[in-house]
Amino acid sequence: MNLSEISPQWMHVAQGLREVQARVGRAAAGAGRKASEVILVAVSKSFPAEALRTAAACGQRHFGENYVQEARAKQDALPGLELVWHFIGPIQSNKTREIAGHFDWVHGVEREKIARRLSEQRPAGLPPLNVCIQVNVSGEASKSGVAPEDVAALAGLVSALPGLKLRGLMAIPEPGGDPRPRFRLMRELLDGLNAQGLALDTLSMGMSEDFEIAIAEGATMIRVGSAIFGKRNHVK
Repeated sequence: MNLSEISPQWMHVAQGLREVQARVGRAAAGAGRKASEVILVAVSKSFPAEALRTAAACGQRHFGENYVQEARAKQDALPGLELVWHFIGPIQSNKTREIAGHFDWVHGVEREKIARRLSEQRPAGLPPLNVCIQVNVSGEASKSGVAPEDVAALAGLVSALPGLKLRGLMAIPEPGGDPRPRFRLMRELLDGLNAQGLALDTLSMGMSEDFEIAIAEGATMIRVGSAIFGKRNHVK
């Protein structure tokens, strides 16, 4: 597909993607960084395969999904596009096999049990599954993630599991507050893990409302949905 083939229904996706890319470029330049240092993950949950096809026609390759069945249907509908699939959010034990077999990245490992299941169920013919540990930087009881003081122990365990490649850390700060201290804590945690000998390269943090701040604080991967696709339908 080229841009001239995009359905008018989804032209706003192409426009949203261009605007986000421009914002990434400005934020990176303001932080003395290159835009190429930041991977944009288009969070496409609740949007149909044609919306993703439009973004892919504009050069987008990384897509994030929260629901396994929804993501698998889109994967089947979009063969041959060489997309990179990210699973974002809490992982149920009964979903690990499909996640291990059909995704390239997992953002949100927070328990040893889930890490071991992903490791055991990653098909031998696939490259290691890229993994980020989710950190509960806000201490919210309702939010997933490991406590900052427990990150090192879980990172050591995950980094030793076959079939997985620990890439870094992921966080979702509490809404409404200043995210800078949370993002800074993430960078400090990553630096601490690397000082202990782990070669980690990913800070997955920043969404539509705050990704410029995340980039300024060292994010290497941002997860952007509504700024690209528009308002969600909230349908699984």
